[in-house]
Amino acid sequence: MTAPPLLEARDLACHFKVSRPGRRRGHALLKAVDGVDLVLQRGRTLGLVGESGCGKSTTAKLVLGLMPRTSGQVWLAGEPVDTAAGHRWRRLRRRAQLVHQDPLGALDRRLTVGYQVMEPLIVHRIGSRADRRAKVLALLQAVGLGPDVATRHPHELSGGQRQRVVLARALILEPDLVVCDEPISALDVSIQAQVVNLLQDLRERLGHTYLFISHDLKAVRQISDEIAVMYLGRIVEQGPAEDLLRMPGHPYTQALVSAVPARAATGRRRILLEGDPPSPIDVPPGCAFHPRCRFAQDRCRGERPTLRPQADGRRVACHFAEAIAAGAGAAA
Repeated sequence: MTAPPLLEARDLACHFKVSRPGRRRGHALLKAVDGVDLVLQRGRTLGLVGESGCGKSTTAKLVLGLMPRTSGQVWLAGEPVDTAAGHRWRRLRRRAQLVHQDPLGALDRRLTVGYQVMEPLIVHRIGSRADRRAKVLALLQAVGLGPDVATRHPHELSGGQRQRVVLARALILEPDLVVCDEPISALDVSIQAQVVNLLQDLRERLGHTYLFISHDLKAVRQISDEIAVMYLGRIVEQGPAEDLLRMPGHPYTQALVSAVPARAATGRRRILLEGDPPSPIDVPPGCAFHPRCRFAQDRCRGERPTLRPQADGRRVACHFAEAIAAGAGAAA
C-alpha cells in the first residue's frame, strides 16, 4: 500500500494584473504559475528546474503559503496549506521551512549567528534557554560549522558559511519539508558542491524531504529522486531523475540536458534554442514552447498539450512526445 504524499499541490496558479508597456497600453494578465501539479513523498527530493523567470520561486512561495494563490490547493501531510494567520499558520511554519537564495540578505547583519539560528525556537516557545543553546551548537556542528560561529555576525562569514547558517536556521524546528529556493546560485562553484553534498548527507541522516529549486540541472541531478521541468509557468516534463536525464522526452528538456557539461563530454550534439523565452504576459497560443521548438507543427500552434503519462512512467506535455523519444533513442 502506497503511503500518502507529504506534499501535494493540485492545479496551482498565480496570476497578476500588470501594466502593458509600449504601444499596447493597458493591463494584461501575467501567469507566473499556471496549473502546476506536484506530489512529493516523505524522505525524497523533487528537483524543480527551468530558466530564470519561469515561475520556480513563485511556486515555492505558493507551496509554503507565503503568497496568495489564484486557484488550486496545497496539502502538507494531508492538511490544507493556506495564507491565513493563526494556529494553523504557526503549525505550518514548524513543519515547512524555506532556505533562501541570498544568504546574506536572509540574515540580519546586526544579530549574532547563534541568536538567528535560535530565534525560531524562541518564537515557537520550544525548550529552555539552555536547551535552545545546546540545540543551536549541535545543529551548527551538523552543518559543518564550529561553536565559535555562534558569536559571530553574518558579514564575518564566507558565502558558504552563511548558506550553512541559513540551512541550520531552517532545520532548527525539525521540519517535515524543506524548500530550497536556488540555495547555491550565489555561491562559488567549489562551495556549491559542498552545500549539495551537505543537503544529501542531512537527508540520509535525518530523513528530510526537499523541494530543490534550481536552474542548474547538474546540481538538480545530483540530489533529486525526481525532476520536474518548468517552462513559462507550467510543468512540461516530470519523472524519475535518471530516466528523465537519460532519455528526455520534451524538446525543452532535451535542450537543457544537452547543455550539461558531463553530457556534452559524451559527444552528443548540443541543442541550441532559438530566441528568448516569450513574455509571460504574451504567452504564445497552443504550446508555449512552439516558437523555439525544432519539432513544432501546426497542431502545436493551436492546441495546448496536456501533461500525459508515457510508457516508462514519465509525464510529458508534448503532442509528439512518443515520436520524439523514439527518434532520440535511435540517435543515441
